[in-house]
Amino acid sequence: QPFPEMSPLTQEIQVCCETRVEVVKMADEDVPVEDYPSEIAEYLTGFESSLGSVNEMIKTMMSISRSELLQKLDPLEQAKLDLVSAYSLNSLFWIYLVTQGINPKEHAVKQELERIRTYMNKVKEITDRKRAARLDKGAASRFLRNALWEAKSEEPKAAPEGSHQSKRRKRS
Repeated sequence: QPFPEMSPLTQEIQVCCETRVEVVKMADEDVPVEDYPSEIAEYLTGFESSLGSVNEMIKTMMSISRSELLQKLDPLEQAKLDLVSAYSLNSLFWIYLVTQGINPKEHAVKQELERIRTYMNKVKEITDRKRAARLDKGAASRFLRNALWEAKSEEPKAAPEGSHQSKRRKRS
């Protein structure tokens, strides 16, 4: 039963996830390989493996309460978690639409994915700004002062005569 404060799209996604659970239960039943064309057997095996991985990740995320998880994260990490969760659910819903023969490019889920992607880019910008090197003005000025340092020029001492004799003989 969807919560009343959920948007219609979120309610659809929840129904999709509940449907996916039923599909996973049905997929657990063994269907003879002979029922499938041989050309898609490898793709189906890969899909089944990926579906199992997604199922394990969802179980892992659902094993910890959301409030408990959010308490352990700083606000930026919380935003990342929310965005990844929303993007993942919408992506699963996109796949569900495709499996039902509905063009997801003409569905509201496309705009939702674009909106989430926009916020993901904003969070990435914030993260990049935090990681950017900051200029230490004192260290920079010391570096430049030492790099541009020139030794005081001392006048060369006069060399004793005959010490720089040429090896060539002068021709007269």
